[in-house]
Amino acid sequence: MAPATTPRHFKAENYFNLLGILALHFGAGLALFHFGFRTLDVALAVGLYVLRMFAITGGYHRYFSHRTFKTGRAFQFVLALIGTLSTQKGPIWWSAIHRRHHRESDGPNDVHSVLQKGFWYSHIGWVLDSAHENYDDREVKDLVKYPELRWLDRFHVVPVLAYIALTVAFGGLRGICWWYCLSTVALMHGTFTINSLSHVFGKRRFATTDDSRNNWLLAIITMGEGWHNNHHRYQSSTKQGFYWWEYDFTYYILKALSVVGVVSELRVPPQKILDEGRAGNAPPFREVVAAKLAAMAGRANALGEHVREAVSMPSPSDAE
Repeated sequence: MAPATTPRHFKAENYFNLLGILALHFGAGLALFHFGFRTLDVALAVGLYVLRMFAITGGYHRYFSHRTFKTGRAFQFVLALIGTLSTQKGPIWWSAIHRRHHRESDGPNDVHSVLQKGFWYSHIGWVLDSAHENYDDREVKDLVKYPELRWLDRFHVVPVLAYIALTVAFGGLRGICWWYCLSTVALMHGTFTINSLSHVFGKRRFATTDDSRNNWLLAIITMGEGWHNNHHRYQSSTKQGFYWWEYDFTYYILKALSVVGVVSELRVPPQKILDEGRAGNAPPFREVVAAKLAAMAGRANALGEHVREAVSMPSPSDAE
């Protein structure tokens, strides 16, 4: 049966994506080196960064991609809508790509693996690759059943254009450069560091079969996503900073929202995972994979010996 893929865009959008990314960086440069700093601009840029980063980390990632907590349909839509303002496409596409990453993490079919295709491809090049424009509906069947999410996924540029129009209306060229371009460029690279740097720099607490790392600096930049090795070990946890000293600002916000009933059933890692993590640094993932393959080969050999012995044993009729 052919995959139930959802067509998204013509390949021409790859050129649109490239021009858009270049324009964003040009606008960010104008904000810094032409318009200069004002307290209002910095405050709005930082505030919009934090708001949209939470929509990515708490919404696109922990809710839509991993379903680590529950919420009502109204707040689900709010998370999706604010997430589109990050200019990282729609929630269904984002979730499908991310689920694919976890399923194939650091393997040949990983969407954005440093080990497979290098740093720059894993950081931003994959976004421009038309191979990742489509997704399989079966990967996100829990999301495609909502028509409002399908609409946002298809027309994700509409909220972005409305956001840009507001920055121009209230701030002119300075407003769009500071409140949209600079804030969005910082958000984009902050998010993408988890695809790239979190698989290169940091410590491995858990012996996962990928090269995910925990990085305290990236955890600040991404409001808690930097505890990436933790996340790859136990993906269904809302809380990615597993221990009290691992700050996780996204989780703190979600915890506060759970107190007032906006979200519920936030998942945390079970005690056995926490105990496993206290054992210390894990070996490099190549050693983990090699050991796993060796164990599989050993079991296969043992099974082969058992089969050979069974085949070589005389049957009752032969014994007679």
